[in-house]
Amino acid sequence: MARKFFVGGNWKMNGDKASIDEICSWLVAGPLDNNTEVVVGVPGCYLQYVQEKVAGSGVMVSAQNCYKAKGGAFTGELSPGMIQDCGVNWVILGHSERRNVFGETNQLIGEKVGFALQSGLKVIPCIGEKLEEREAGKTTEVCFNQLSAMLPHISDWSKVVLAYEPVWAIGTGKTATPAQAQEVHLAIRGWLEQNVNPEVAASTRILYGGSVTAANCKELAQCPDIDGSLVGGASLKKEFIQIINANQ
Repeated sequence: MARKFFVGGNWKMNGDKASIDEICSWLVAGPLDNNTEVVVGVPGCYLQYVQEKVAGSGVMVSAQNCYKAKGGAFTGELSPGMIQDCGVNWVILGHSERRNVFGETNQLIGEKVGFALQSGLKVIPCIGEKLEEREAGKTTEVCFNQLSAMLPHISDWSKVVLAYEPVWAIGTGKTATPAQAQEVHLAIRGWLEQNVNPEVAASTRILYGGSVTAANCKELAQCPDIDGSLVGGASLKKEFIQIINANQ
């Protein structure tokens, strides 16, 4: 079965109601490729607001993080149930900013992925190497370690869309070349084949993230193992429409 093209937008800690109204207005107006699944990751306080704005458009909403518990004394955290109560069914986990700014470990991210899936959310887990790791030839070792920490916690791979985001390319304007990205995506698929099974390797979508723009999205989309993109800054601009339609 062909893997459906998938484009995620990660708004990060950006936006207010006025700018969100504007983004939702051009996002709903489109036109968006019907053969592309579109999910936007929005700040927690705006989950329900955005969900209501895009209702009926085919655009789905995601949280940018959640914790590994149903409730309790976890100040500042969101539970999967709270996200679902806002009408939202997706969450991004393990983004490099959660790992490198907030110190989340591979183990914690694996546990969070598992709990989110058990709770009924679909998950976009992020993996990727830092510049010094790439220069030391450790790209696949780092990515495979991050995947290995998630593996015991994932029972249903059909609810998982992986995102490979080289940390050195996020928000820096540097993008991995399509060839560099394809090489890592192929290696990740090989890892899935060896460590999960060939069916999961063939069906799991792997997104590329890291300074994706309207200028480079088509070339990235043509790579056989790149099934879409996870877009940061460009998802706040109208060019996001072109990125969604990269396969047309």
